[in-house]
Parts: sequence; C-alpha cells; structure tokens
Amino acid sequence: MTPPAAPFELPPIITYAVPGFVLLIIIEMIAVRLTKKGRYEYRDSASSLAMGLGNRVFGIAIGGLVVLAYFGVYQFRLFNLGWTWPVMIACFFAEDLAYYWFHRIAHERRFFWASHIVHHSSQHYNLTTALRQTWTGTLGLNFIFWLPLLYIGFPPLMVLMFSSISLVYQFWIHTELIDRMGPFEWIFNTPSHHRVHHATNAKYLDANYAGVLIIWDRMFGTFVPEDAKEKPHYGIVSQLGTFNPFRVAFHEWAGIWRDVTHAKSIKDVFGYVFGPPGWSPDGSRKTSASIKAEWAAPARSAASAAVAAE
Repeated sequence: MTPPAAPFELPPIITYAVPGFVLLIIIEMIAVRLTKKGRYEYRDSASSLAMGLGNRVFGIAIGGLVVLAYFGVYQFRLFNLGWTWPVMIACFFAEDLAYYWFHRIAHERRFFWASHIVHHSSQHYNLTTALRQTWTGTLGLNFIFWLPLLYIGFPPLMVLMFSSISLVYQFWIHTELIDRMGPFEWIFNTPSHHRVHHATNAKYLDANYAGVLIIWDRMFGTFVPEDAKEKPHYGIVSQLGTFNPFRVAFHEWAGIWRDVTHAKSIKDVFGYVFGPPGWSPDGSRKTSASIKAEWAAPARSAASAAVAAE
C-alpha cells in the first residue's frame, strides 16, 4: 500500500525560505552595525555559508537514502494514518519530540556529535550560524531518530514536511538582537533559549535541545534559562580555530579515527566512538559532565561550609 496522498501540494519549504534567509541576514548585518549589538566576522560567516551550501549539495546527492529508509520502514507501519488535522497535529508534536532526542543524543554520544559539532563550531552567534550545517548527517545516520514515526504510521511526506518546518523555524532564533520574549518562551524555543544551547559556559552546557517547542526540555530536565549576569560564550570547548569548511566538516570524524586506531582495547574503541564527546580511558580529557562538575564544586563547598557554620 502506498502512502496516502497529501490533500494539498507540498512546496519545497526550505528552497522557498532561502530568499527570506538572505534578506534577514542582510537586515541583521545592518542592525548589528548600527546598534553594536551582536557580532559578525566575515570569514566566519563565509565559512558558515559554505557549510550551508555543502549541506544542500550532499542533501541532493545522498538525501535519497533518507527517503528510502522512511518509505522502507513505513511498509511495516502499525497504523494507517491519513492527512487529517488530528494526525497532522500529532505528527507536529511527534516530529518535534524526535528532534529533541536526536539533538540531545547528538550532544551526548560522539558518533552523532561528529556531524552535529559543525553547527556549534562558530565562535559567533548570528543568522549565518544557522546555515552552518553538517555535510555528513545522512552518512552519520541522524535520520534514524525519525524512523519510529514512520513505524507508527505517519506518512513519510508528512514527517519530512514538519522536519522542514522545524528547520526553517530554527533559523530566526540564531541572533543576539532579540532579547527575552515573555510568555512566548514558556512554550516555544527562542533566541534566548538557543543562545544558552550554543554557549560553552559550564553553566549552560548540555541544555535547551528544543527544535520548535521548549516544553520537552522543561519535561526532561534539560532546560536552563539565560542569565542576564552571565553572557554566553559561543563555539565548542576546544575551539577549532579555522575557517576552512573541509576541516570544519570532517575534523571530528578525523579525531575519532585517530583515537580508534590508537585504542588499546575493544572497550576503548567503543568508548571513543559511542562515549560522550571528550571521553578517554583514563579520564584525562574533559567531557561536559566533568566541566560542569568542576564548575559546581565551589558552590557545593560553599553550601557545605554554610551548613557547617549553622
């Protein structure tokens, strides 16, 4: 049985959004120059644009593998779900939840981080950073996190549609020009929430994995609000220090290869590939968990001293 046809023509959402992306980038550049709020470094922006272009090239070249996987799993679906409003609403929430878990695991497991690190490699935070996308996401099996939706019975094109909408939504939140947004932030992902996600400050690490809805972070304990007293610092823990798009695209895969080829046991190989980023057999490298623990230690000591003094 073939998937049910959509009751309306599905436009190429991302393609249609590109002119809007360009216009908003130009507006932001002008606003940053006038207000001095935010930063642009033109070599960095050029690198981000090159990564975005490469992402589209790789998407055209091998993106068909994702479509094949979606339709393949869909053949074994549990339910026949059609293009009705209740199903589409459910698919929107299900896709956003799938994105949350993909995004979270992409930070917690090095194999998936090797693709996702590209998006975090800029030390600047502006709308061009949103275009800094991986070239290896498909080969890195990122799409597997959405396969349960097809198994449930959501039509493949419906899942792809909401994935595209999510990607377009996330463009505008990559800016320092927009401050807090009041009650809107209770439910939706915003520039403030996403600045925290891109920050390397110990206080902000491993937080705010939301796509469109911030509710998942609130539900699963990964939400951290932006603190006006602590400005986010962007990039990755060990800054890359290059604008070469090929190094940006493949440096973490190269790092995994180096570690695996020097590993002393199968256990170490598994740790280097599927452990948290920064994992090492002797614990000599820093992981997000160790950085946060080190940051929290003085606060715990102060609290203990205060209790003892009472």
